[in-house]
Amino acid sequence: MATELMRVDHLDKYYGDWQALHNINFSIHEGEVIALVGPSGSGKSTLIRTLNGLEPYQKGTITFEGKKVTPDKVSWQKLRQEIGMVFQSYDLFPNLTVMGNILLGPTKVQKRDEGEVKAEAQKLLERFELADQADAYPRQLSGGQKQRIAIIRALVMHPKLMLFDEVTASLDPEMVRGVLNIMQELAKKDHMTMIIVTHELTFAAKVADQVLFLEDGRLRETTSAKQFFTNPQTDRAKEFLASMDY
Repeated sequence: MATELMRVDHLDKYYGDWQALHNINFSIHEGEVIALVGPSGSGKSTLIRTLNGLEPYQKGTITFEGKKVTPDKVSWQKLRQEIGMVFQSYDLFPNLTVMGNILLGPTKVQKRDEGEVKAEAQKLLERFELADQADAYPRQLSGGQKQRIAIIRALVMHPKLMLFDEVTASLDPEMVRGVLNIMQELAKKDHMTMIIVTHELTFAAKVADQVLFLEDGRLRETTSAKQFFTNPQTDRAKEFLASMDY
């Protein structure tokens, strides 16, 4: 059986007196893909941001590679080198070229050799059909190209876990397929460990091993992807799938 990479136990998250996440429990193993699905406002983005230290949590524990995470700024800064994240908004630096954006983390944070990182980045750009964009600036790229660059920027850090937060939500429909194809390739060919927040249920059914169905900050259903999409166990999950025309 694959090694457990991350475990979340009894996680609670508050904004003041309002509880955003309630008693969240799940684990992910190496090579596994989890799809985090649910209605808008259910807490999906809050949860995935908490897994990368971008949101503090008030109760519970997160364990990574068998070690309990100490939820302080310094610990999370170090751990983010192991946990990559791609956002809906790309977050590329507008004053840097594509290559400059990709090189920044590995050379400045990980102190890796620039030549070695640049060679790796060029291979990834070629793989994702962006080799001719290395010297372009973000303003010169389409939304789909920006998102693919954001994925490459995360991959070149060699993360052990990748988090994707609604990465196709701001893209035009014709650009969505290209980004989803890359994520599917990472899952199926590279066997990358991934947690994906998405409303693209057909895509989730293809790539996910496990589905976490979240509503009102609570995990309503945690099951295999096959069972969730063919025989969900709760009435609420059935209603959700019907509302999404799945």
